[in-house]
Amino acid sequence: MLLGFISDLTTSGSIFLLICIAAVCFYEAINGFHDTANAVATVIYTKTMKPGFAVVWSGIWNFLGVWMGGIAVAMGLIKMLPLNDLMAHGLGENIVLVMSILVSAIVWNLGTWYFGIPCSSSHTMIGSLLGGGFAFWVIHGGAGVNWMKAKDIGLSLLVSPFFGFSMAIIMMYVLRTYIKNKAIFKEPDAKKAPPLWIRGILVITCTLVSFFHGSNDGQKGVGLMLVVLISFMPMQFALDSRIPLEQVQQSVTTVESVIHAIAPDSLLDAKSLALLASASTVKAGIEKIKTKDDKDTRLGLRKNIQQFVKDLDGSIGRELFSADNAKTVKAEIGQLKKTYEFAPVWVLLMIALSLGVGTMIGWKRIVVTIGEKIGKSHLTYAQGASAELIASMTIGLSTWFGLPVSTTHVLSSGVAGTMVASGGIQNLRKKTIKNIAIAWVLTLPVTFVMAAVFYWLFRVFV
Repeated sequence: MLLGFISDLTTSGSIFLLICIAAVCFYEAINGFHDTANAVATVIYTKTMKPGFAVVWSGIWNFLGVWMGGIAVAMGLIKMLPLNDLMAHGLGENIVLVMSILVSAIVWNLGTWYFGIPCSSSHTMIGSLLGGGFAFWVIHGGAGVNWMKAKDIGLSLLVSPFFGFSMAIIMMYVLRTYIKNKAIFKEPDAKKAPPLWIRGILVITCTLVSFFHGSNDGQKGVGLMLVVLISFMPMQFALDSRIPLEQVQQSVTTVESVIHAIAPDSLLDAKSLALLASASTVKAGIEKIKTKDDKDTRLGLRKNIQQFVKDLDGSIGRELFSADNAKTVKAEIGQLKKTYEFAPVWVLLMIALSLGVGTMIGWKRIVVTIGEKIGKSHLTYAQGASAELIASMTIGLSTWFGLPVSTTHVLSSGVAGTMVASGGIQNLRKKTIKNIAIAWVLTLPVTFVMAAVFYWLFRVFV
């Protein structure tokens, strides 16, 4: 557990580690009441659930989403930072980078929440990661921010609101065409409970949004926590200590056997020889650990395994291997990735609890904006179900592909789409839409600059 690892740090290092861990949990709790408010807004404003029960229900499913959602999104966020370069520097530099990212994300999220503006925690975190990583690169050089990965993630965040808006309009059209009972298109009666079948649909969609929010946004907290742990304790977290080095060696040997089976050694092409050289480098790193198990050796092995996996992925893409051989190699790539793409169980539990508890507090400001201020008319059953169904599908697919997506923007744009479908563009409240749009546009650049500035300030004064 964590306390055992802290014993390897200095007193000041241990204190800063605990501060950073607490800051990650605080950020994830903010994410809970900031973003998850979107999930419960529809069931509250359609009188499907009482507010108290709705937020507890959503909190439980957010917890389960983190616990069962995997770590693909978390790994995608981590890959944006030059972790190999970061781990090669001293603890002080790591503390500065981590704190600049966390403080920037927390400040912006709290600010937008205070004013009741639905703002994306995903945009906030990614802008902070890029800003901190860029500042680190300006001062230290090295590989710098992974702009290709940032581009993929940025595209996902850019497209998702438009997708939510347009699909919600289409969903409302489908419902109007095929649902004969027009009660779902009317404003809920404050004195009557919704029909049981409508309540069932809305509870299911709220549950799905909450679960998928946990599986996607919760992973961002997991990714942040891993950045903290790797930065402070690379010896313990550069590689997964639960995977024996003999298992890594066996995977490399299996790949070598496949390459040797392609052709006699004298006839191997340059690509095959390069792969064999990369494999030998990994094996040499494993042998080195057996005689000198220290930070630099483990960081070197992590870097060599990552490079070997990258080379193998490229070779499969160029059809170096036959179909059967490619299947074998892909299986070994999966095993090798597990050595550096992992999250301890206690990290998942800590983030899941933070997100779940955060969901149960502070939710009202955003709920009021979603339920009352996006459209001029009251939210109907059909609108609530349509917005949440589209949001859950979008978030679920994004999680499957390992891409972070904004729950806030997908759901709020979905609600806006249903309002347009019901009363045209004039049915939107321009001031609210303007505020959401401004926050959407400003979040990335503002958090980027904030993180870079905090990095410089912390470096000078800490």
